[in-house]
Amino acid sequence: MKLYLAGLSSGYEPEHVARLFWPALQLVKEYPAHGQDAIVLHKSGNCVLCAVRWEKEITARRFSLTDGADKKQEEYEICHELFCMLRQRTGKQPPWGMLTGVRPVRLVRNLYARGMSEEQAAQHLQNDCFVSEEKLRLATRIEKLQRPVLAQVEPRSFSLYISIPFCPSRCSYCSFVSRTTGESAKLIEPYVTHLCAELRDIAALVQKLHLKLESIYIGGGTPTAISAQQLRTLMNTVKECFDLSSVREYTVEAGRPDCTTPEKLAVLKELGATRISINPQTLSDEVLRAIGRRHTAQDVLDCFDTARKLGHNNINMDLIAGLPLDTVDGFKKSLKGVMTLGPENITVHTLTLKRASTLVEDHAPDRYGDVVQMLSACACLDQAGYEPYYMYRQKGTLQNLENTGYTKPGFAGLYNIYIMEEVHTILSAGAGGSTKLVAPCGHIKRIFNHKYPLEYLRCYDVVQQRKQGIEDFYGQYVDMDPQTSR
Repeated sequence: MKLYLAGLSSGYEPEHVARLFWPALQLVKEYPAHGQDAIVLHKSGNCVLCAVRWEKEITARRFSLTDGADKKQEEYEICHELFCMLRQRTGKQPPWGMLTGVRPVRLVRNLYARGMSEEQAAQHLQNDCFVSEEKLRLATRIEKLQRPVLAQVEPRSFSLYISIPFCPSRCSYCSFVSRTTGESAKLIEPYVTHLCAELRDIAALVQKLHLKLESIYIGGGTPTAISAQQLRTLMNTVKECFDLSSVREYTVEAGRPDCTTPEKLAVLKELGATRISINPQTLSDEVLRAIGRRHTAQDVLDCFDTARKLGHNNINMDLIAGLPLDTVDGFKKSLKGVMTLGPENITVHTLTLKRASTLVEDHAPDRYGDVVQMLSACACLDQAGYEPYYMYRQKGTLQNLENTGYTKPGFAGLYNIYIMEEVHTILSAGAGGSTKLVAPCGHIKRIFNHKYPLEYLRCYDVVQQRKQGIEDFYGQYVDMDPQTSR
């Protein structure tokens, strides 16, 4: 399917609405040739033509935009008409309706902030945005659970993200910038050295700007892909450079049992980690082999048991719905197996097909199993005492579904909420790190580190220069200064 746009002030949202029905849609600059399957959106003055040619049939409609509509309202009206036409034409009903954004929970919160009651917000999302009752219930439930967490966020608080972009092997679905330890072993030691130097620079800025550290997240990649001594060096640097007295959560991804040894788990516990992730993705050995994992389901169980014995009492486990060769029954078995372990968090992702991954994107949908039924199986988490606490969506996710984190009471992952809801600053260190500076007015500025480990090492002076943007940003907001806001 091709998409041709003409005369629109912005084609971003219409394009992504069309992709809800045809994910592999091709945006073209010339009017499609006769006989080609295509969508045409052509705005002239206040009138818009919306036409769909598919399976040799043409559906077309002209409509007028509301007089005096601003760009945002104009975009909504065009997307609304396009969505209704494509829904009728294809018979598909995307579960999140015409919503294309990453953060549905924040949308709910914003509607409340605009003065809508819960009932009015629900009516808007269902009637105007076509969100299903099930997804609306999920988003509103998460919003309520997050309220007390967000109420504790202070104006000058921040979280620290530390990137370890190395893995023992690359999973077939992965699109991150991580490198395998085999091909990049020589980079790891200098990388850790530079990463510690960057952390010291960030700590100096934090002290100068009187920022308060609330959560730490060491992610990747796979942080435990580095040696126990390198991990100790890194975490000691954090301990020495930052005031940890206000830290409410310290997460380290210990995701893969093929590199998460008892020694490394002991280092994590000793040096302050309060939450870890041990991520099986599936408990099927066949599916693990299909995605390129070099461990077995039993290895996951053994790693979890070791972590418990070493005193880790807040553990997250990830599963992915829709992995190659998985089935609905297989996913249910994995879910039940993880629930039996009793981790404090269970995060259920829906497989996302990305160009940078090695998965081929043009397989038939049944190649990935029925992900709708897989996610429906997660209803059993309620009965086991888990409740959804954060959720986000990604473009390219199978059947336009979502990723949801579930928690036992009192164990909601704070960093996950903070970064998804964009309520305070995230300072990032390491390759691929994206610092997100959040002002009281909601203004956001991003500062990016170089993506790849070698690039990060070669251009480290640029990384240091970019950090000056943090001080420049906070200099604009006097009301964030604790000395002036009392």
